[in-house]
Amino acid sequence: MYETLTYSGGVYRHEEINELIEDLGGFVLQENMLQMDLVLTLAVPIEDVPKIKEKAKELRGTVKVAPMAGTEIAIVSPTLARHHLPHSACDISEYLRRYGAKDNMIGLARGAGKGISQISVDEKKLIEEHDLAVFALGSFQQCIKDKVHLFKDLDIPVVVTGAPQMDLDDLPGADAYVSNLGRIPRRLKRGEDIRALKELVDVVSDLLDQKRREMLEDPPLIPSILVKSEIENQISAISEVYSPTPVTSQLDGVRVKLNYDDFHEQIRKIKVYRYVLNDIADIKKSKMYDYILVKLLPESSFF
Repeated sequence: MYETLTYSGGVYRHEEINELIEDLGGFVLQENMLQMDLVLTLAVPIEDVPKIKEKAKELRGTVKVAPMAGTEIAIVSPTLARHHLPHSACDISEYLRRYGAKDNMIGLARGAGKGISQISVDEKKLIEEHDLAVFALGSFQQCIKDKVHLFKDLDIPVVVTGAPQMDLDDLPGADAYVSNLGRIPRRLKRGEDIRALKELVDVVSDLLDQKRREMLEDPPLIPSILVKSEIENQISAISEVYSPTPVTSQLDGVRVKLNYDDFHEQIRKIKVYRYVLNDIADIKKSKMYDYILVKLLPESSFF
């Protein structure tokens, strides 16, 4: 079992923490270097966490648990219009990243009004490529109820946010609802806003843990973080990708930010231990920029 952590420290001697992670058999999931500051999202065996903390103390850095590391989350807004997308949706996205999540902002094409809001088949498939979806909705109870059709048929866990207090029974298809996060025309910096964001983190973390437990009953043959590492080691074109996290970990697979038509054959031939990736995963074209989506098959698929 691996523990996912976030290391924050300086650039000076940062290669020492990278070498320790590698020596312990761990993985760097994401690396962000901003001027003289370094933030690493990493996974190491649980028994080796004290060694990481000891090295971080030596380097004057800090380590904290990242409960959402290795996951990809969709933050969905009814539209890209300024009265829906900014402020609360962006702050939700930024706050979840602090806990290790890789999230993507998605604005639906037709959601400007409760009477005409829709979700297309392609939008639904794009959202379902993620581990979990957070629907950032508005400030009126009836308006939120009228938008239930946007998420009620999704096959992944769904968290809905809005301003009013609501009963989850009024939101069929949602796994959780977090209040006090409606359409707010300012940054979420006040005390009540931070408390609502912390509640959202707890709710999302619990749903991801539940999904992990369900996967343990029928896990893939190879963990996704190992597949991520092998793709980075065997596909040289990955080093030329400038998008953040060119190979993004998910609970049951990875998203490879290379063009499907150009690179899917190389991805299929990747060797992970004694397996060929094409034999243990479903590899298809993503709805996001024609990237490559790798979904690992559970053990039961081979018996």
